[in-house]
Amino acid sequence: MSDDWRTDRIGAALRGENPTVLRRLQAGFAVIGDVQFLPGYSVLLVDEPGVQRLSELPRAKRLAFLSDMDRLGEAVERACRRLDPAFRRVNLEILGNTDPFLHAHVWPRFEWERPEVVGKPVWLYPPDRWRDERFRLGPRHDALREAIGSELDAMLRPCDTELTLPRSGPVKLGFTE
Repeated sequence: MSDDWRTDRIGAALRGENPTVLRRLQAGFAVIGDVQFLPGYSVLLVDEPGVQRLSELPRAKRLAFLSDMDRLGEAVERACRRLDPAFRRVNLEILGNTDPFLHAHVWPRFEWERPEVVGKPVWLYPPDRWRDERFRLGPRHDALREAIGSELDAMLRPCDTELTLPRSGPVKLGFTE
């Protein structure tokens, strides 16, 4: 497999040729990021080529995409918390400034980050972090990939299971009539 998948990440994911795919979700693909200077960095790719903005999706698909973003964010959080005691939080972003397709970034943040960047957007990290081979996704990230994928598998959204409520009569919600 060549790097051609990088020119059409969504199409490659749909064809099963994108090696960064962690899991297929309801409205997109959870993928691990090409760079891992913040270990666990992941991206949610919409599953419809040509969609550039959240507003281009029908409302139900929009909500599914946002739900998938939440699910991926929680999976990254759980995996990173388990693997690194210095884990702090997850930042979620939909930016769309560079790549012309709808996607959401999931950035784990850690206590070991340098003070001049820890409280700022990830995009303010020095350019070398984005290009340095030490941070490029590779086989050394297999355990991290597995951890995030396992967390995605373990999490069931409420809409993934049938909800059965006891039939005991009308439910009072606390509103006055």
